[in-house]
Amino acid sequence: MTLDPANSDAPASEAALKQLRDVRKGLLRLHKTLLDAERVHYERVNGRIEGGGILLQLLIHDPWFGWLRPLSELVVQIDERLDADEPTRVSQAKALIDQAKSLLRPSEGGDVFQENYHAALQQTPDVVIAHHEVSVLLQGTSDR
Repeated sequence: MTLDPANSDAPASEAALKQLRDVRKGLLRLHKTLLDAERVHYERVNGRIEGGGILLQLLIHDPWFGWLRPLSELVVQIDERLDADEPTRVSQAKALIDQAKSLLRPSEGGDVFQENYHAALQQTPDVVIAHHEVSVLLQGTSDR
């Protein structure tokens, strides 16, 4: 992403917006992969989840799925920024990209998201693939 810090208040270019949309899609795929993996784990302990509506309610309200909320919220923030009436500024796009880079740092000794993310990467090959895909997208967004 071409993010010129000297021009951070300027509207983001079409290329920068495309990259932000691509990162959003990658984050959404990662979120779905993590949710699917967490659902399997939840169902092993608590029994089958009957339907998407119940899963959505669990995602929103159940502490079991609470660790996924920072990723959910980031996708929503990107959606809101891309759908806003006013143009997305370079600084806004950069802040969202930086937030994604910061969030997706798995760590055994990190915050709740980072610890659970680390565990998911250790347990689920599909999460590793989705993480790699997002990492490649985020590497393509470095300042130039």
